[in-house]
Amino acid sequence: MAQQCACALKEAHKIVLLSGAGMSTNAGIPDFRGPNGIYKQKMQTDPELIFDIDYFQKNPRFFYQFHREFLKVINKIEPTFSHRFFAQLEKEGKLAGIITQNIDALHQKAGSKKVYEIHGSTWQSYCTSCGEVFDYETSYAKSFKEDIPHCEKCGGVLKPDIVFFGENVKHLYECQTLAEEADLLFVVGSSLTVTPAAFLPSMCPGKIVVVNKGDISYAYLHPQKIFIHAEWDIDDFFKAVEEAGRE
Repeated sequence: MAQQCACALKEAHKIVLLSGAGMSTNAGIPDFRGPNGIYKQKMQTDPELIFDIDYFQKNPRFFYQFHREFLKVINKIEPTFSHRFFAQLEKEGKLAGIITQNIDALHQKAGSKKVYEIHGSTWQSYCTSCGEVFDYETSYAKSFKEDIPHCEKCGGVLKPDIVFFGENVKHLYECQTLAEEADLLFVVGSSLTVTPAAFLPSMCPGKIVVVNKGDISYAYLHPQKIFIHAEWDIDDFFKAVEEAGRE
């Protein structure tokens, strides 16, 4: 399987990665929807409630209770072998771009430049009343200093630039174009259950490699379209692929 993947990498000219939460578990971020995920451990609730835009507007304090825990985690973590593996592919000119469902910025920390954060990120926050933008350092400080961070100009509630349920995703056109032009698409650490990201692999005309230890949904991607389905530890798989590529 790793040898097959290494051969596909050598033959490919336009590689695209779609990454999900499972890609960051080896970095120390629990899979959000799993039984050991942050939602269950810290909040004893489901992500749909924490990231529900209507609920946020009614009770932003509930979100910030979780968000502070998340910020503590992402400040400590470092990219995994797999994050660096794809950053290297970009340096070699083979990776056309990364579509990520993650908001942890690990791809950027690994050195990747062409990253489309379809669910947004914590890079900045904005005032929900006047639209004033706050950088990461300011947003981070206010999140721990204030129970509910507020805008200094108008007093409105701050919200991280994360896509909540009920909001439109970001960079969808660019992500669709990447998928449609890829001759090799990797789906790594995603269960393919959250739309519209789950639709994207079906748009790929090339080979599709799925690397995910847990179950994946076939609702939007027919199994026959999958070239390789590796139910491996993600870092172990890409270490094996790198080794096979040297042979």
